[in-house]
Amino acid sequence: MEFRLLGGVCAVAGASELPLGAAKRRSVLAVLLLRANAAVPMEQLIDALWDEEPPAHARTVIQGHVSRLRALLAGAGDCGVRLVTQGPSYVFEMPKELLDAHRFEELARLAKHRKRPAEAVATLREALALWRGPALTGTVRSASLLAAAHALEETRLLVVEDLADAYGRLGDRAGAAAVLQAEAVAHPLRESLAASLMLALYQAGRQSDALDWYHRTRGLLADELGIDPGPALRGAYEAILRGEPSIQPSPPGTLVRADRAGTVLVRADPVPQATADRAASEGAQVSTGPRPVTDGPVPRLLPRGVRGFLGRETELLEIDRSVRDGAIALVIGPAGVGKTALALQWAHGGQARYQDGTLFADLRGFGGAQVEPVEIVREFLLALGVPARRMPESAAAAFALYRTLTEERELLVVLDNARRADQVRSLLPAGPGSAVLVTSRLRLGGLIVEELARPVQVDVLGPEPATALLAVAVGGGRVAAEPAAAAELAQLCDGLPLALRITAAQLAARPRWRLADLAAELANEQRRLALLSLDDFEDAGVAAALRLTVQGLPQDALRLFAQLGVLPGPDLDRGAAAALLDRSPAVAAEALDRLAGAHLITEYAPGRYSLHDLVRLYARGLRADEGALLRLLDSYTVTALAASAAAEPDDKPCCVLPADFHAPSSVREFDSREAAFEWYAAQQDNLAAAVAAARAAGHDERAWRLAVLQWPHVVWHVRDGWVPMLEQALEATRRLDDPDAESRVRALLGWVLTREGRLSEALVELELAPALAARAQDPSSEATALVNLAVALDRNGVTDVSLRHVSRAVELAREAQDIFTELLALHHRTRQLLVRGDAVAAERCTAYALTLGGAGTPTGLIALRQTLLRLGRGEALRALGEREAAEVVVRRALTDAVRQGFKEAVTSARSQLGALTALTADAGAGVEAGVGVARQRSSA
Repeated sequence: MEFRLLGGVCAVAGASELPLGAAKRRSVLAVLLLRANAAVPMEQLIDALWDEEPPAHARTVIQGHVSRLRALLAGAGDCGVRLVTQGPSYVFEMPKELLDAHRFEELARLAKHRKRPAEAVATLREALALWRGPALTGTVRSASLLAAAHALEETRLLVVEDLADAYGRLGDRAGAAAVLQAEAVAHPLRESLAASLMLALYQAGRQSDALDWYHRTRGLLADELGIDPGPALRGAYEAILRGEPSIQPSPPGTLVRADRAGTVLVRADPVPQATADRAASEGAQVSTGPRPVTDGPVPRLLPRGVRGFLGRETELLEIDRSVRDGAIALVIGPAGVGKTALALQWAHGGQARYQDGTLFADLRGFGGAQVEPVEIVREFLLALGVPARRMPESAAAAFALYRTLTEERELLVVLDNARRADQVRSLLPAGPGSAVLVTSRLRLGGLIVEELARPVQVDVLGPEPATALLAVAVGGGRVAAEPAAAAELAQLCDGLPLALRITAAQLAARPRWRLADLAAELANEQRRLALLSLDDFEDAGVAAALRLTVQGLPQDALRLFAQLGVLPGPDLDRGAAAALLDRSPAVAAEALDRLAGAHLITEYAPGRYSLHDLVRLYARGLRADEGALLRLLDSYTVTALAASAAAEPDDKPCCVLPADFHAPSSVREFDSREAAFEWYAAQQDNLAAAVAAARAAGHDERAWRLAVLQWPHVVWHVRDGWVPMLEQALEATRRLDDPDAESRVRALLGWVLTREGRLSEALVELELAPALAARAQDPSSEATALVNLAVALDRNGVTDVSLRHVSRAVELAREAQDIFTELLALHHRTRQLLVRGDAVAAERCTAYALTLGGAGTPTGLIALRQTLLRLGRGEALRALGEREAAEVVVRRALTDAVRQGFKEAVTSARSQLGALTALTADAGAGVEAGVGVARQRSSA
C-alpha cells in the first residue's frame, strides 16, 4: 500500500490505484495524510473542504467520505492502515513509510548527512523522483489545502537547491546549472534560485548566460513586483562582474553558491576532496595541539559487523550525537530488532576517533551464563597491556587499575547485551575523552538516572526498509519478481530484522520455493514461530529470543504476559490488564511497566499499550488462565454499562449484567459525558474485537451486551462501520433465543442501516424488532423499535402505517413512564405531521412534548430532542402565521444548540430565523458569535 501527495492525491494497492472518486473525498484523504497518526478534528476537515460557509449537511458529507475511504482500505487488504474515530476527530493510523511526502522528507534529511557528494546527489535525486507533478493535485482549492501544497512545493525547491550544491561539491558545474535552470524557469521571481543559477553558469564557463539571466530576472522583478534585485541576486552579479578569484571555475572541492539569506558563500577545501570525504566518513578529528601519549598497545576488540546492514540513519545519528555530547549511548529495543548490529555499525565507523583503541564485551545478559563484570574488566586490562602475572587478584583492585588506566586514554567501550545497570557501571572508563555504547533489551533506568545515559530507541522496520533487508538477504531478483509476496513476508515478520533474516535463510534452503509459498506457510499463525527458527540457530530464533527476554520477569509481569495471548483487541489499558490479572489496577500498572521496560509491549500513549504480532503469538503459547478472557469481557461490560449511564443519564439501562458476571477488583467511574465518550472512542476497536471473541468462545450473553452498550457512541458516530459488529451480536442473540436481546440488537442494527442508506436491509431487521420486544414484555424497547421502523418507512414518504407505529410508540413510552423514549417518539411524530401539512396537530404535539423532561438543564439526547422539538414547534407556528411566537421559540432553540454544540441544529435555527424576519445587526452579530463557538465544539 502506498499513499501519494506529491502530485495527484491517490492511494495505490499493489499495481492498481484505488478509485477515490470525487475531489472532496481526495481532499479528506489529503488532510488526514498530512496529519497522519494524529487526530484531525471534524471542524478542520470542514474548513478544508469549504472556504465559505459550509452547507448544513457538511458533517454528513464528510462522514460519508470517511465511510467510503474505510471501505476502500478494507478492500485493499491488511497493510497496517486504519482510519479510526477518536472522539470528535479522525485518525489515519499508518506506517509513515507508506506516504511519499514522509519518504521525501526523510531522504532530504538523510542527504544532509551524506559525507560524499556523489551519495548526496543520489539521495536527493531519489527524493525528487517521488514528485509526479504539483502537490495535492485533484483536491479542493481551499485556503488550507493551497497553503499545504505551497509548503510542500517550498520544501521541494529547497531540496533542488541542495541538489545543485551537491553537484557543485562533486565538481559537476553543468549538472548544477541544469538542475537550477529548470526550476528558475518555473519560478522566475525566486531570487535565490536565479543567484545560484548565475554562479553555476559562470563556473561552467558560461559567463554571458549568467549575466543574461541576471538582466532577465531584474526586468521581471521590476515589471511584476516593482522592486529591485535583493542582496543574493545583486551579490552574485557583482561578483561575476569583478571576476573575483573565489568564483573562478574551480577544481572539485570548492563550493560557491548564494545562500537563502542573500550571501555569496565560498568554501575552498585545503585538501583533495577524496581525502576530505574519507576523513569525514571515518570521523577523523582535527588535532588542536599535542596530546599526551599513553603507553601500551592499542586494542581493537570489535567483532566484525553484521553483513547486509542498511538503513537506521536516524538511530546512527542519535548515537553519534550522544557520544559527541559526552553521554553514554544506551541502545534499547525488543529482542531481534538489531541492537547489536546497529552498535557495531556505528562503532566500526567511529572507532578511528579514539586513538587509544576499542574495547568490546558481550555481557550475555540474555542467553547463556551471565558474565560477571570482574571477568570483563580483567579481559580489558589484558587488552590494555597489563601482563597476566601483574593482574590484581581482588575485584576491587582490578576495577581501580582499570579506572587509572582509562583516565588519560581516549577509548571507545562497547558493552553489548546488558541486563543490569550494575553490570555496566563498573566497566565505564574514567576519562572524559572516552565514549561508551551500551545495548540492552531493558530500559536500564538506573543507568539513565545515575549516569545520565541517553536512550536510543530501536524499533522494528517499516514496510519498505523490511522489504529492502529481505532483498539484500535473498537477492534483489527474487524480491523484484514477487513484490507483493515480499511485502507480505515483511509484514508477517513484523518488520523484525531477526525474523527477516531467518525467513531469508528458509528461502535459501528451499531454492524452488517462491516467496508466495513461504508467505502462505507463515500466514498460519500456529506454525509461524516454528518457521522463524532454524535447527542450527537455536539461541537466536524469534521464540528463543522472546523466551530469554521473559525469563527473570517478576511474577505478576510474567503472568500478565501469558494472559496477553487472549487479548482480542489491538491494545490494552490498566483496567484491561487488571481484569486479565484479576488484581488491582496498581498491581497491573506495575506489571505493564515491567513488560514495557523489557520491550515486550509498547506504551504508545499514556496508559495505553500495544504489542507486536510475533510477541502476541508467543504469548498465546504460554496458556493464559481459563477465566482470563471472561474476566476481560466482564470488565469491558461493566465499564460500558457505566459509560452508557454517564453518557445518557436520563435513559434506562439497556441491559443488566449476566447472572454469572465476574466483578472486577475495580470499576471505572465516569464523572462526565465527555469522559464516557472519550472511553468509547479509545476502546472502539477493542470492544468490536471483544464482541467477536465472545461469540467465538461461546459467550453469547457477553457478545450482545458489549454491542448494545455502545449505543450512545453509535448514535453520535453512526457512520463508523458498526454493521459487522452488530451482525455478530445478532447471531449471538439467535443462539440464546432471547427475544429482548434480539429486539434491541435488531432495532439498533436497523437504525444504523437506515442511516447508511441501506433501506431494504434495514427493514428486514426493523420489521421483526417490535414483535420481539412485545414478546419480551418490554414496552420501552418496543416503542424504540417502532420509532426506528417508522423512520425507515418514512424515507419513502409518511404513510398511515408509519403514523400508527409512532402513535403506538408514544402510548407505550407513556405507559412505561419513559420520558426519554417518549420524547423520541414525539419528535418523530412532529416531523410526520409537518410533512403531512398538519401544523395545528404539530403545534399541539410540541406544546405537550416540551412540558416533559422535568426541572433543571437537560443534557445529552434529551437536550437534543427538546431543541429539535422547539425547531419543529417554530415551523408549526410559522405555518399558522404566528411569526412572533415562532421567532421566540426558534431563538431559544438556537441558544440551546449553541450552548450544547449541536451544529446541525444551529444551522437549522438560523435558516428558520432568516425565513421569519430580517435580523437586526446586533442580533446577527450574536448569532454569528454563537456559530463561531459552535464550530469549535464537536457534535454528532
